[in-house]
Amino acid sequence: MYKFLLTTVLMFSVVFIAAVSPVSAAPDSTEHEWVDIVKKDAREAGNTLDEQALVAALKANELLVNEAVRLGIDKQPDFAARLEMKRRELLAVLVVKDYLEKNPLDEKMLKAEYDRIKALAGDKEYSARHIQLKTEAEAKAVIAELAKGADFAKLAKEKSLDTASKDKGGLTGWVAKNMLKPPLGNALSKLQKGLYNTVPLQTEAGWHVMKLEGVRDLKFPAYDKIKEQLRQRLKAQQANRFVESLRTRATP
Repeated sequence: MYKFLLTTVLMFSVVFIAAVSPVSAAPDSTEHEWVDIVKKDAREAGNTLDEQALVAALKANELLVNEAVRLGIDKQPDFAARLEMKRRELLAVLVVKDYLEKNPLDEKMLKAEYDRIKALAGDKEYSARHIQLKTEAEAKAVIAELAKGADFAKLAKEKSLDTASKDKGGLTGWVAKNMLKPPLGNALSKLQKGLYNTVPLQTEAGWHVMKLEGVRDLKFPAYDKIKEQLRQRLKAQQANRFVESLRTRATP
């Protein structure tokens, strides 16, 4: 959510500024100020901008605004409503940004999140094949076919509802236990190589049959490698909690 919000700021910084600005050419000082605003928002969203391209975009935007005014688009019945909607969206984005700036994350918080995720991941990762089905009866039928010697990969291609893996014969690639829904991760970690679960596993997505292809030691990324991802993750959680606190406060 957080990165989405800042990306939205970046978009509005160009479009909204142009929409509410005078139609005459912007003074150089104002143009530089706009560039600084958009570049700052881009940095906070984890993006980089080419200043020359940005200035060109602002100038093109200015031409479009002038043409829109010439055609009277700013006088259309729904223009004011659309402008107000964009204003409110931008204010919503900026109040979250303000909250996050006033409640910065420190190194201790980031390290604690790293340790938590690493512990959840465990020390092994698994290569598996997976067949997702709509009903328990269908899953039981697949298990019965496997018991008779049917090829797991072939059944996955024919029957699985999991579009991400079915064309690969149900192959999921290497995954840590916590990357899967608990019924799947727990079952997979208890299987022996080459075997599949003989009791269908249920999640909100349907019923599942999984076969363990291999196990290896998990090489968890170093803290410095994923530090910024952790920062974005925690900021998203902060933003969500902030919105929830406002919802609670607004509820009678």
